[in-house]
Amino acid sequence: MNNHGELSFEQIVSHLKATGQEENELFQRAAAIKQTHVGNNVYLRGLIEFSNICEKDCYYCGIRCSNREVHRYTLTHDEAINCIRFAHEKGFGSVAIQSGEIASATFTKKIDRIVREAQKVTDGEIGITLSCGEQTEETYRRWFESGAERYLLRIETSNEKLYRQLHPEDGKHSYTRRIQALEALKKTGYQTGTGVMIGLPFQTVEDLADDLLFMKQMEIDMCGMGPYIEHAATPLWKEHYRLLPLGERLRLALRMIALLRILMPDINIAATTALQAIDKGGREEAILVGANVLMPNITPSRYRDDYFLYENKPLSARNDEEELDYLDERLQAIGHRIGYNLKGNSLRYGKRTSSLP
Repeated sequence: MNNHGELSFEQIVSHLKATGQEENELFQRAAAIKQTHVGNNVYLRGLIEFSNICEKDCYYCGIRCSNREVHRYTLTHDEAINCIRFAHEKGFGSVAIQSGEIASATFTKKIDRIVREAQKVTDGEIGITLSCGEQTEETYRRWFESGAERYLLRIETSNEKLYRQLHPEDGKHSYTRRIQALEALKKTGYQTGTGVMIGLPFQTVEDLADDLLFMKQMEIDMCGMGPYIEHAATPLWKEHYRLLPLGERLRLALRMIALLRILMPDINIAATTALQAIDKGGREEAILVGANVLMPNITPSRYRDDYFLYENKPLSARNDEEELDYLDERLQAIGHRIGYNLKGNSLRYGKRTSSLP
């Protein structure tokens, strides 16, 4: 393995199967590459779970539109802005506004208004990541021009056959349209991110190797990926007997993060909440092997139970200020520090866009 991200498909597959000393060497190499390229700053994205209303019916997701057990909500404008004010006051460089997939003029206007006011109340100092699903290129452009800088649209799997196994054939779910949306985001000018679920039923390590090469080929600027965790009120639950034990899914996710850092040394990689759902130290483990972004949940507490994507979602007993202090201590203990008041823009994005005509 070299330092320049040139790994063959066969090497990636082999490393995804690594255990023991070989796994430790993989993690050490990824950590060294991370230190060289992005250092030991960890950037915060205050996670705002804006709405759990969704038009999609993905077989793995707890807020799929046909799940009648979900109590649906949407934050008010003022609630969203208050979250953004809190993040800015506490030194979060960025927020991430996440929602179910809704494509409507009303929703577009709501997000647009929040993005615009966020710029006003923070004097343009807060970075804004959106994760609001597939939209038209016109909508993407509108939000971008209003001040959103990053967009995360997870492909979930780059294997088109597996993608079809995870989504109904109802005209609303299209692998091709997902790819086109990612391309539209890059064209618009966003720092563009994607990600996959790791340890799905029917998924092979070869699929995961392809996922890593897909992200490299797409020249993404950031990634949010984590272990698949099942939800009992979804169609995919019936396949849970096929799943790896949770601990093995966590290790596999850590190897994926390490390999992506080696393949793409200068991108932003999030240590996702799903890691913490398996192991309370899972996010810190991810930071040690290549991740450099954390997304503390700053959604008003009364809504957090309702944004229920999978089982065992972590819900802290600490308030948001205490949680931030706790994270700070945890990161210092592993030789990292929070990049307070820093947007933490993707270095890959800066290089990618500086080479454009």
